[in-house]
Amino acid sequence: MEEKEFRHIPVLLDEVIEGLRIRPDGIYVDGTLGGAGHSYEIASRLTAGGRLIGIDQDADAIAAATRHLEPLKDRVTIVRENYVHMMDVLDDLGIDKVDGILLDLGVSSYQLDTADRGFSYMEEAMLDMRMDQRSGISAADIVNTYSEAEIAKIIREYGEDRFAGNIAKNIVKARENGEIRTTTELAEIVRMSIPKKLQLTGGHPAKRTFQAIRIATNDELGVLETSIGGMMERLTEGGRLAVITFHSLEDRIVKNAMKTAENPCICPPDFPVCVCGRKSIGRVLTKKPILPSDEECERNPRAKSAKLRIFEGTRAEQ
Repeated sequence: MEEKEFRHIPVLLDEVIEGLRIRPDGIYVDGTLGGAGHSYEIASRLTAGGRLIGIDQDADAIAAATRHLEPLKDRVTIVRENYVHMMDVLDDLGIDKVDGILLDLGVSSYQLDTADRGFSYMEEAMLDMRMDQRSGISAADIVNTYSEAEIAKIIREYGEDRFAGNIAKNIVKARENGEIRTTTELAEIVRMSIPKKLQLTGGHPAKRTFQAIRIATNDELGVLETSIGGMMERLTEGGRLAVITFHSLEDRIVKNAMKTAENPCICPPDFPVCVCGRKSIGRVLTKKPILPSDEECERNPRAKSAKLRIFEGTRAEQ
């Protein structure tokens, strides 16, 4: 079988490049390197004095990005790691502050389209969905070992599916006859759990469940919530963090984290002066998220749910 190229059509590319306001001699981090679509454009704007650190946990992404960024390798450092460990990566490289950080939290086209990764409900494959195949928990582990209540909660919260309870009940019932091992098995269970009249609207009936289980498998929301505050603290004065989300819960985490970094004071509103001692470390540049144009959505349908938020670091008051 011909090997598929790792690709991820960079969403909101022009908006990201403009938002990061790249300095030719600056230090930038792409925490979700993927196929290096965004990274190539960032690195190509750097001089030999600048540096791009590209981080990704997916081995296929690392290999593809290394090839794609070969012409710019004099200003690029690539590290296979989950971006939750970005601060450790920077420490290991002896880097204190950076001029910009990008997170593109979307699943790559390669991951969705490569059947044996187990992300897709359209083709048969073993249930996997791990972005880092070195990690322990796979989608199959969740589907076959979690309780009905735990599965329902995952599908309800991460997939925002109103039929979560019915889907979870049918998953647990089906696995009594043996492990649910493939994507098509799971997709069929989901399909049977949703009323027929609703299966013709809102896309594939398994879309929400697969999204939810993927988020749980990779702890995507936990990783984001754990790490985003540290990223803002590592920005230089005027340095920027740009985050592209594709899910309402991701966007909420980013929005709230940026708002807290801008205004961390927890004093009661009737206090005449701040006594909690918490100082702002920057400002939110996007009061409302930047959305892709109609033209981009038509060109790349996977951009439709994308939202970009940008935060700028400032020197904390002494």
